[in-house]
Amino acid sequence: MNIELTPENLLIQLGYPVNDATLAQIERIIANTPGFEKFAKHLLTLNDEVKRYAGLVGLSNSKDYLKVKTDSHDPEEIEAFREILERWSEKYKVALEKVEGKETYYILGHQ
Repeated sequence: MNIELTPENLLIQLGYPVNDATLAQIERIIANTPGFEKFAKHLLTLNDEVKRYAGLVGLSNSKDYLKVKTDSHDPEEIEAFREILERWSEKYKVALEKVEGKETYYILGHQ
């Protein structure tokens, strides 16, 4: 079964309510992320994988990008989170930007 990844479906799959504000935000993010359609369907798998390490794929409150972050303080979990994210970004050719001082990364777009 193949589910179309509309902005509404993406919000639901990432655990966000669908309302005017979140729809407008996800639409800005999609427009601001070059090549979004090339890796969008793989975001859900990434989200499932990083959840094991207190992580998530979510909407950024400060920039029009999706972010991937972990709230774990366990060094082993943080390392596993980083490895998953690095493999994912290399496999799907996605550029990331690390937020200084945090285990948070912005998804900038397809390389």
